[in-house]
Amino acid sequence: MKIIILLKTAVTALRVNMLRSFLTMLGIIIGVSAVIIMVAMGAGAQEKVDKQIKSLGGNVFFVTGARRSSGGARSDSVIKINEDDAHLIESQIPGVKAAAPYLSSSGQVIYGNLNWSTSLNGIDNRYFQVRDWELMNGRQFNAQEVRSGAKVAIIGERVRKELFGISDPIGQTIRVKNFNVSVIGVLAEKGQDARGEDQDDVIFLPIKTVRSKITGIDSINPKSVRFIQVGVYDGEDMDYVEEQMAEILRQRMRIPSNGTDLFSIRNVSEMIATRAETMQVFNTLLAWVASVSLVVGGIGIMNIMLVSVTERTREIGLRMAVGAKPTDILRQFLIESIVLCGLGGAIGVLIAYGFVYLGNHYGIGAGGVINTDVVLVSLGFSALIGIFFGYYPALKASRLEPIDALRYE
Repeated sequence: MKIIILLKTAVTALRVNMLRSFLTMLGIIIGVSAVIIMVAMGAGAQEKVDKQIKSLGGNVFFVTGARRSSGGARSDSVIKINEDDAHLIESQIPGVKAAAPYLSSSGQVIYGNLNWSTSLNGIDNRYFQVRDWELMNGRQFNAQEVRSGAKVAIIGERVRKELFGISDPIGQTIRVKNFNVSVIGVLAEKGQDARGEDQDDVIFLPIKTVRSKITGIDSINPKSVRFIQVGVYDGEDMDYVEEQMAEILRQRMRIPSNGTDLFSIRNVSEMIATRAETMQVFNTLLAWVASVSLVVGGIGIMNIMLVSVTERTREIGLRMAVGAKPTDILRQFLIESIVLCGLGGAIGVLIAYGFVYLGNHYGIGAGGVINTDVVLVSLGFSALIGIFFGYYPALKASRLEPIDALRYE
């Protein structure tokens, strides 16, 4: 019962000087909200990275040709890798799930009176295996379609929405560049990739179809591709697989042991994860910096509570004169300090939730994921600050002599 009375007294005392109380809480408000927002942004970035790695299909390498160099100078010509390289990697390296050759272009796609500009890509079914990409509707290419370069297409979810709306696209004919193709499948939704590009805004055709109808055939390297996407089974040693790929490609390209590689191998999953770790370190640093404002806010609360004790010296003396014990005075001012920090912490939490909600709703930054444990720790920490920085002013108030307090002007 006494605690309830002390809480009411504390709230009344804070309401008397509402503006001062709010300004005192401001350090706690900023500190709590900043800590929660920084940690939430770090968690949001990590979640986004996890989704990006998952959308890649797990452990994935990109193998591309490198620029040729001559006499110490780099040339604009690129040594192109080809479908035979993909076959070598897949057949000779244990642990490789699939190696998918890839050609790409872009252009207008027309259906009826609707048209849409999208990415046009040549693949075979190994690409879906590497990316763990399932179809929402329809089927994959069959062997004959891949071999003959049939005029068939599998479209992404964004293309389906733009061209067909609620209609079923399977079996429909669309015009790609200057030729017609039949839609045989619709891919499951993937979302954005690591660069923020929409993976669902895409059309896949047999790689031979894209080469003969869109990109053209390279007279020097007829089976050349833009890159090879290599999927590795979970649990495999990625460094070992990378070394084996490099060795096979060097042998195929007849590169001497001291020669310069004419290809590039990138572990995209590792690159994304490394970037995420860097972002996490940066956000953790910001969270620690934000925590400093909590301490600064606590010092501000101590200062204001000391001023409050001085201003209310006669009130303290009067309470002691009518029977209040030093422990009662100690509790009264300590509870005022805790209430001040608790309210500041609660307002800070609300601001953090609002900021993260707006960021997620309007797609600002990496988005945020608020962890309940972080919120509880922040509130608990703000209460501890109230106890720590409020104890000395409360102790000072409890040690006042009633006669001296009543005489105070």
